[in-house]
Amino acid sequence: MTLLDFARGPALQWSVAIFVFGLLWRLVGVFLLRTKKDLSAPRNPAAWKGLRLIALRSWPRKEFLEGTAFGEVMGYAFHLGFLVTLFFYVPHLLFFESVFEGLIGTDFEGLFGFAWPALPTGVITFLSAVSIAALVAVLVHRITNPVKRLISNFDDYLSWFLTAAPLVTGMLAYAHAGGLRYETLLGLHILSAEALLAWFPFGKLIHAFTIFAARGSTGMIFDRRGASL
Repeated sequence: MTLLDFARGPALQWSVAIFVFGLLWRLVGVFLLRTKKDLSAPRNPAAWKGLRLIALRSWPRKEFLEGTAFGEVMGYAFHLGFLVTLFFYVPHLLFFESVFEGLIGTDFEGLFGFAWPALPTGVITFLSAVSIAALVAVLVHRITNPVKRLISNFDDYLSWFLTAAPLVTGMLAYAHAGGLRYETLLGLHILSAEALLAWFPFGKLIHAFTIFAARGSTGMIFDRRGASL
């Protein structure tokens, strides 16, 4: 069995199984958390309006923008580049379509009536480079900033490495660089993505699945108490 065969076979199956189990375990754990009942009279009965905090906190308040602008810009640059690369690059689309068809027996176009669009390779390459640059900038800032360096732990650095690895190996595979055979580079790229998938539920990366629920519940609590959002 070659490295590429292993990445496409057992490693893929195990990483998906670990991801699904870990995600369910974390989400069920969150929903089962016991909270104290708030016996105070609500200042705003329509506390559900606090859900707007989901959108409000997607951009920092102007009072804090001076101190958070770097993190906001780098965060948006990375996430935009990473997600577009993941979901709009032709080889990735072919993979998702094969999985989709294997699960429900038809492809995306057959189910919804239109094909998932793909972006030109040049655009994907540029956005991948932007994402890598943003990750490097964030890491340098974390290491050089005394406060962020103090509060950073193993999870932060491992999550950074596992997030950057698929982007870097993908760029190397596309450019046929690194002095290795293309099949080896492709196998390393797939394995790096599977390592990220397996780690995802157990580190801080889980925020991708909890951030909006957390913002919404916090907004509802604040609105119930009459706090300004």
